Amino acid sequence: MSPDALPWILDRQETPIGTLLVVTDSALRLRAIDWQDRIDRLHRLFRRQYPRTVHLVQGRSPTATREALSAYFAGHVESIDTLAIATGGTTFQRRVWSALRAIPAGRTVSYQALAAAIGHPRAVRAVGAANGANPIGIVVPCHRVVGTDGSLTGYGGGLDRKRWLLSHEGVAATP
Repeated sequence: MSPDALPWILDRQETPIGTLLVVTDSALRLRAIDWQDRIDRLHRLFRRQYPRTVHLVQGRSPTATREALSAYFAGHVESIDTLAIATGGTTFQRRVWSALRAIPAGRTVSYQALAAAIGHPRAVRAVGAANGANPIGIVVPCHRVVGTDGSLTGYGGGLDRKRWLLSHEGVAATP
């Protein structure tokens, strides 16, 4: 069976800020992380990013994934840095998501700086759209992107969670 073969495993993991949905494929790579109260967003992202229907089967994530996420929420924020991921999306979106993984915990970048970092300094809105379409929140840290003035702007899990994640990583977020 190909690593991209569907169905994928859907696990739930409790965190200090809600129930996390964790989706992995048959090759044990993360395909999605989102929040239980945002499950409709998760399904919408899958429909947009994958040509075949994604079938989610209840199960347990790989032990290494569960442990890394638990360690992250326990304060070891670098524990998620090496988790294997796989995404759909466009070539541009995948470039943005790759650049997001290069933002270290405890740091933020603006959409403008992120656009410049991927070689498209005028594509700020496209970078914002790609950031919003990120299916693997936290591990692909879209929450580390802020407005040019440092203000918190959109996050698929809600601004309260974004603020918590940044604070958890040692960033004093501007309201």
